[in-house]
Amino acid sequence: MGLKPLIIVIRFSSMGDIVQAMNTIAAVKKKNSEARIVWVTKEQFKSLVLLNPLVDEVLALEKGGGAKALFLLAQRLVQAIEGDGNSREVIFYDAHQNLRSRIFRIFIAVLKPRLALNWITRSKERWKRFLLFQFRINHFPNPYKGAWSYLAPLQKKFDGELTFSPSPWKFLDSVGDKWNTLFQNFKWVRPEFIALAPSAAWEMKRWPVEHWKKLITLLPDHQFCLLGGPEDHFLHELESIAPQRVVNLAGKLSLSESAYAISKAKLLISADTGLIHIADAIGVKGISLMGPTAFGFCSGNHITTLGVDLPCRPCTKDGRGQCERKIYQECMVAITPEMVAAQTHQLLS
Repeated sequence: MGLKPLIIVIRFSSMGDIVQAMNTIAAVKKKNSEARIVWVTKEQFKSLVLLNPLVDEVLALEKGGGAKALFLLAQRLVQAIEGDGNSREVIFYDAHQNLRSRIFRIFIAVLKPRLALNWITRSKERWKRFLLFQFRINHFPNPYKGAWSYLAPLQKKFDGELTFSPSPWKFLDSVGDKWNTLFQNFKWVRPEFIALAPSAAWEMKRWPVEHWKKLITLLPDHQFCLLGGPEDHFLHELESIAPQRVVNLAGKLSLSESAYAISKAKLLISADTGLIHIADAIGVKGISLMGPTAFGFCSGNHITTLGVDLPCRPCTKDGRGQCERKIYQECMVAITPEMVAAQTHQLLS
């Protein structure tokens, strides 16, 4: 490419998709170290994107912002492009391809018509999704690794010369300081611990609570850190199983602080959530409990995926919908605590 590229990546949500899309940045920078990266996302994910030091600037859409907020965000982006001060080729990468990102593209075209010519989009391949979820006809790669799917559209722009490589993450000293302060209150015998992420945005892809309880009892020699949001009150049940070695941090950590906690863990056990993709991105060992979802497979060899073969899998893209099996959530229920405990011993031996 002749000019130094200015690449604007648009991915508003969700956490897991943002983390997977962030892996494209290292590939671009490896190809062209002078490329400038601007990321457009929602306000609640700004701190997450900023963990990637290869991202030069993050522009955030305010929480709950409608069309007006989206237009103001487009204005800020145009101003950032005009104020760059360098001769660059401007490339827009719509890694979201939803209604919000399409409206955003229209606003860019209105504000700066010439800028709207160089767009790359990541197709959601809706026809393939229709065949998969309606007729169980799967034309997607199996397993479908999201991080690779985000890199593919950029390959054409860079003549297929991009090589996949995880992005480095850098945490603020204040995040480490908060973690050290919290850790001093744990009163554990040793600092090693396993992180557990029992929650998920949609119930269909959650591993049963009783399975989590059994897992903790099957691993009596390990300490556990529970990660989740303030609404995950059921985590108190897991903490009560062994309070001397289980710490519940649900609702006590920000997104970037949760990522830091994962970076300090010797292993993360999680369903198809954004947290397992963070472990994938930063090189922490993990066990991914995959049930009904189709697109949540991790890319790194350090993440082990556990699942069971059922004719109905996958039945949903992200966990929404209803289970049609006689045994509700059979795809998750059939992943037994004994299976996960055995895999834990194998990974940590």
